[in-house]
Amino acid sequence: MGHSEMLLAVAGLKQAEIKERTGKLAGGDWSDFPPAEQLAFRLGYQLTQNPAAFSDGDVRELVATFGSDRSLDLIWYAAWCNYMTRVADGFQLPLERENVFAEPK
Repeated sequence: MGHSEMLLAVAGLKQAEIKERTGKLAGGDWSDFPPAEQLAFRLGYQLTQNPAAFSDGDVRELVATFGSDRSLDLIWYAAWCNYMTRVADGFQLPLERENVFAEPK
């Protein structure tokens, strides 16, 4: 189970909702999401695929939409997730099979 799926489950989404949402996110067609979320997805994707292209204009766009503090959160979290993915990939660490964030049964 991927960490995105785990976090969506913790947020209360059912398995069918998680599958639908992750499919839309992975597919790159974010038109069903609100404009602010589309912006966050687009710039998060850009930070993942081509971080050197992330510009002052991108930061200004985030700040205009989310404010300074939330923009910092978004940039930091995208960078941190990319870092953790690269470390896990480098060590060839497998994803957990179970939701490690779920309440014990």
